[in-house]
Amino acid sequence: MKKLLLLLAVMFSATVCAELPAVQLTAGMHLIRAEVADSMGTRMEGLMHRKSMPQGSGMVFVFEENAAHCMWMKNTLIPLSVAFIDEAGAIINIADMKPHSEESHCATRPARYALEMNKGWFAQRGIKPGVKLRGLEKISPR
Repeated sequence: MKKLLLLLAVMFSATVCAELPAVQLTAGMHLIRAEVADSMGTRMEGLMHRKSMPQGSGMVFVFEENAAHCMWMKNTLIPLSVAFIDEAGAIINIADMKPHSEESHCATRPARYALEMNKGWFAQRGIKPGVKLRGLEKISPR
């Protein structure tokens, strides 16, 4: 019984920590390696339980519909910034988010994507609303 429980625990932690397929995005001259969360399950899990994220890496959330989507940080251990992005790839708004918070951060108008990066990544590079991301055309929702 103990072996079965240990096996299940290992399988669960491997699932939680497994990396998703990734895509390369660009914001101006800045390269981003973004894991793709394009299903209900991967969007719900997001970056929960991760202890760190490499610089220049993030997670892009692909939504089935263009809508006023919101993000929160329940069970997320690292501080993040989220950029909400429209169908054309332009950043709508950016919000900084605190670990373990259930506060909602929402797009100010309909968004098709959200990109989470380490907190301050966008501000440190002067990336603001209106900047267009390239590479989103390579991904679509499941």
